[in-house]
Amino acid sequence: MDKITDELIVGAQAGDSQALDQLLYFIQPNVRDYAMKHCVINDVEDAVQEVLLTVSRRLEALRIVAALSSWVFTTTRRECRRLGRTAFDFDPHDDATAVAWLASTPEQDQLIDLGRAIERLPVEYRRVLLMKDYEHLTNKEIAEQTGITVAAVKSRLHRARTMVRESLLGL
Repeated sequence: MDKITDELIVGAQAGDSQALDQLLYFIQPNVRDYAMKHCVINDVEDAVQEVLLTVSRRLEALRIVAALSSWVFTTTRRECRRLGRTAFDFDPHDDATAVAWLASTPEQDQLIDLGRAIERLPVEYRRVLLMKDYEHLTNKEIAEQTGITVAAVKSRLHRARTMVRESLLGL
């Protein structure tokens, strides 16, 4: 968000379409990075698009220009939580089992357990999970590289994450 000036924000709020385009262009990498860390289903592209739409539609409601980054990150976090609740039909931030496991397991053991859980995944799920979470490829890129549809990529990601979660939490 280094390249964003107060003038650019004010211009975008005033209806300058070129300023809005520039603003959205400058915030997109930050939104993507933040979503990569906070989206439960890690469907980053959907979250990024929704956040950019929200910013473009509601920017005029921003009262304090200096609060843009905070507002954008809060919007991203909310979108990630919404996507997580929709896809998994649970709110992982309120999952007492996961919280208890995290609190009772040393960080080093968490990493070891995570590695083992990923190793135990069937190859087709492990491959998609690693391409998404470690290579940071988009769903479309994964689909192209694996020869499956984007819908199949999303399905495999969901199943892989569910299996890892169940393995880690003993469900």
